[in-house]
Amino acid sequence: MGKNLKEAMKMLEDSQRRTEEENGKKLVSGDIPGPLQGRYENGCAYFHEEEREGLAKICRLAIHSRYEDFVVDGFNVLYNKKPVIYLSAAARPGLGQYLCNQLGLPFPCLCRVPCNTMFGSQHQMDVAFLEKLIKDDVERGRLPLLLVANAGTAAVGHTDKIGRLKELCEQYGIWLHVEGVNLATLALGYVSSSVLAATKCDSMTMTPGPWLGLPAVPAVTLYKHDDPALTLVAGLTSNKPADKLRALPLWLSLQYLGLDGIVERIKHACQLSQRLQESLKKVNYIKILVEDELSSPVVVFRFFQELPGSDPVFKAVPAPNMTPSAVGRERHSCDALNRWLGEQLKQLVPASGLTVMDLEADGTCVRFSPLMTAAVLGTRGEDVDQLVACIQSKLPVLSCTLQLREEFKQEVEGTAGLLYVDDPNWPGIGVVRYEHANDDKSTLKSDPEGEKIHAGLVKKLNELESDLTFKIGPEYKSMKSCLYVGMASDDIDVAELVETIAATAREIEENSRLLENMTEVVRKGIQEAQVELQKANEERLLEEGVLRQIPVVGSVLNWFSPVQALQKGRTFNLTAGCLESTEPIYVYKAQGAGVTPPPTPSGTRTKQRLPGQKPFKRSLRGSDALSETSSVSHIEDLEKVEHLSGGPEQMTLEASSTEGHPGAPSPRHADQTEALKKGALRPEVDHPQVEGLESLR
Repeated sequence: MGKNLKEAMKMLEDSQRRTEEENGKKLVSGDIPGPLQGRYENGCAYFHEEEREGLAKICRLAIHSRYEDFVVDGFNVLYNKKPVIYLSAAARPGLGQYLCNQLGLPFPCLCRVPCNTMFGSQHQMDVAFLEKLIKDDVERGRLPLLLVANAGTAAVGHTDKIGRLKELCEQYGIWLHVEGVNLATLALGYVSSSVLAATKCDSMTMTPGPWLGLPAVPAVTLYKHDDPALTLVAGLTSNKPADKLRALPLWLSLQYLGLDGIVERIKHACQLSQRLQESLKKVNYIKILVEDELSSPVVVFRFFQELPGSDPVFKAVPAPNMTPSAVGRERHSCDALNRWLGEQLKQLVPASGLTVMDLEADGTCVRFSPLMTAAVLGTRGEDVDQLVACIQSKLPVLSCTLQLREEFKQEVEGTAGLLYVDDPNWPGIGVVRYEHANDDKSTLKSDPEGEKIHAGLVKKLNELESDLTFKIGPEYKSMKSCLYVGMASDDIDVAELVETIAATAREIEENSRLLENMTEVVRKGIQEAQVELQKANEERLLEEGVLRQIPVVGSVLNWFSPVQALQKGRTFNLTAGCLESTEPIYVYKAQGAGVTPPPTPSGTRTKQRLPGQKPFKRSLRGSDALSETSSVSHIEDLEKVEHLSGGPEQMTLEASSTEGHPGAPSPRHADQTEALKKGALRPEVDHPQVEGLESLR
């Protein structure tokens, strides 16, 4: 009976312990989410400073596991049966080269797996194509060794289909390694199936330092392997105390944050990305490269304005009737605009941590990855709202600039003296170069005269105080100076802009030539004046005689018989470009006015503008606030201004022409005679114009 009682007590204790364990598991499942739930069981950890170091050690472990004679025969075993490491085309740049350098393998041991082209994300590994590559390598006598999958690619944060990849690796005995930023979401209660499948892989690399904003914290590589001897040979384990202390900074940081702090930081970053995604969906002309709203904490977007005639379903596919050059030019234009947008947003909202990157399939994009930056920069929800507001404020500038580019190109190509420069890296309206008379088109070297003209052109255009910005810089693929026209924030009169550029450049060139000619004339005039003054001195010596040049005798002789000599000199007339005598100045005690210099050559046609209207703005176009009567009144005002501006000159010319003929009747008598003939003379009516002419007369 005592024996039965002991067994009953033991069964009761086991039942109670089992109940407590189940309750504990439920508590852990609800309060401690993520990897702490036992999602990666029976795993070992390797701590390392360099993020790629853990993967290199995993590759060594895979080589020792698959090649049993590698320790004895070395690379002879690899030569007979070459190993193959499979990397995705969306993997981190330089990862394959790093592995080959660390392992001593040739580059043919790497196999790059392309991403999807027809179905699925264009940043996910093509599983069907990978299976075909594996079969080809097996038939050639190679050994498929290791596959590196992405749980969040380095560029856009997309996750490969890890579940299918794991099945394929088990079929061919391939080691599966997973890395990526989306592994941080394993700490959350809601995890997508694609990321959750990473817990079934053979190894994974995690970087908790950037995720939690912890500096000087090592990365962690988790792996599953039963042979401690092979892990020791591969370098994943060590008996040195210094190697074991690598985990101390990470352990202290995690203890300081606690479980709630770790989950809160990762959850906050995911909420920021989701908040930005929801806001950008409501913004026009913004394309979001989204794989799954719940699986990726990375948001990648770009400005994209739909091309005319493009398919509304596939917005990135241009119309079939468009030439490849037009498609490429449109692609380069959008890339430059997106690069400008990213730089502007980085300056306006520095707490967002945006980065600008170039993707092979989509072009230049802007990436928002709060999981890598929010903990360090302290990004908040208000920063995301400010970022969306800045994007909306920049969209009109981007749309207007993109629409005016083609018109600007056509206007420049139709204007003499201007050359359109196709610069794909410039986000503004366009680039133009003025071809002066001495411009050598056959060379690409720098042109000092062209630099001087373009420098003066930029200075004069910026003095107009328009909304456009003008810069000077070297031509694309050349060293010649060009004029760079910036972004347009409103409807710009492109024809007036191009005409002003051409006219101002011609004016600067003509003024520079006039200055050069005048410099040469002045130099020759100075030389001629020196020669004539020397001749005048010689003539004065001959007239006065030799005795007057002796110091004492000359003074006595000049006292008795002074010399009456005129003061002779030379003056240079800049208008006529010749030397003149100074005798009239000393005779009449006044300097002559000379000939009036001609006006400065200018080809700029002054356009009448309304009060407050800035240069290069389209007037009376596209405005719903102006009615028909107001438009007519504005036109009448402009005509009055033109009439008044031309009136005094016309009256002056009439007055001068009347004075030139003494026998001609005065304007008042002529008007009265003409009026008497018509029988409409009215003395009481004032004639202000006639009085003005009389006063001038």
